[in-house]
Amino acid sequence: MPAARGFPLAESVSSAAPFLLPVHGAGATSRPAGRAEEASAVHACGPRAAPLPPPGAQHGMPVSGVSLFPRGGRGSARARLGEAGRRGSRMSSLCHTSAVLVVFMALAVSVGAEQLEEKSCDVIGDEGSESQTERALLKKLEPLSQMRFNVTVEKGKTENYIYHFRVCREVNSSQHDFGGLVQTDRQGRRTTVIGRINETQVFNGSDWIMLIYKGGDSYGSHCSGEKRRAVIMISCKRGVIASSFSIISEEREKEQECFYLFEMDSSLACPAEDSHLSVGSILLITFASLIAVYIIGGFLYQRLVVGAKGMEQFPHFAFWQDLGNLVADGCDFVCRSKPRNVPAAYRGVGDDQLGEESEERDDHLLPM
Repeated sequence: MPAARGFPLAESVSSAAPFLLPVHGAGATSRPAGRAEEASAVHACGPRAAPLPPPGAQHGMPVSGVSLFPRGGRGSARARLGEAGRRGSRMSSLCHTSAVLVVFMALAVSVGAEQLEEKSCDVIGDEGSESQTERALLKKLEPLSQMRFNVTVEKGKTENYIYHFRVCREVNSSQHDFGGLVQTDRQGRRTTVIGRINETQVFNGSDWIMLIYKGGDSYGSHCSGEKRRAVIMISCKRGVIASSFSIISEEREKEQECFYLFEMDSSLACPAEDSHLSVGSILLITFASLIAVYIIGGFLYQRLVVGAKGMEQFPHFAFWQDLGNLVADGCDFVCRSKPRNVPAAYRGVGDDQLGEESEERDDHLLPM
């Protein structure tokens, strides 16, 4: 390019500055000025600090290793800059899409966690004035909360119902209606809430617990249109967690205070069992344990420390060997009231006739 040789150096650098591209394999590098530098600094998820061009390039000075006119001319440089801009735009769009997906996933997880957290019984009354006795009874019934109970009632062709019951849990948590005891009409498939767990009462006796769900769906023409309520009598039956759930009756012939009465058996309603061991049994167990410790510990001591063999390994063998004589001497000392040197108070029959035998009564038999 002959005309280029006549240009001043500063003018040639300023005219070629927008199209400066690095030459691969050279030492120092430079980036195009203007918007191309901003586009080349944008990466996958936001801007990243791009390396600054050498000081000489900022003032229009030539830099070693940098071609004033890139390969392919100005058209090729512009194409490369356009491609870099489009690539940065695509990566930025991808990052925004990923961020939106992460937000939606977090919302879905939080909603799922709220749905998994089932509602429990709420005792009637303000939160600060709830009965501690009722809270303790509900905690006692907590093992039944994971169980479902159903009973079917058929009364002719008109009444055919299924009653679903859960202890301090919603029968159908997807409905969010707090229904703890629900009636389903098998013919019309209509569902009626008999009692709700957010209006709970509970009390107990010696061997029973009464659980009451209030706030059910209102009656139609019965009981002055008041709300239904369910009364569940839980009776003591040892050995079973829960069994025999059944409906006893439905009292709806009154003007007020109508209810459904159910019953079931559970060992949770039973009182705590007292220990069957008497004081004497406890003493005997303690005494036997002490004897076992004495024999085993003494045996190990005699064998391992003293080095005894055979029967001498038994602890205090000489003492136990003489125990019979010691017991006899003790009984003789305690039970006998006469001194030992006093003769007996009685004599045998014929003792007074015998007299003393002569030591020489056989001498006449000897030969002379």
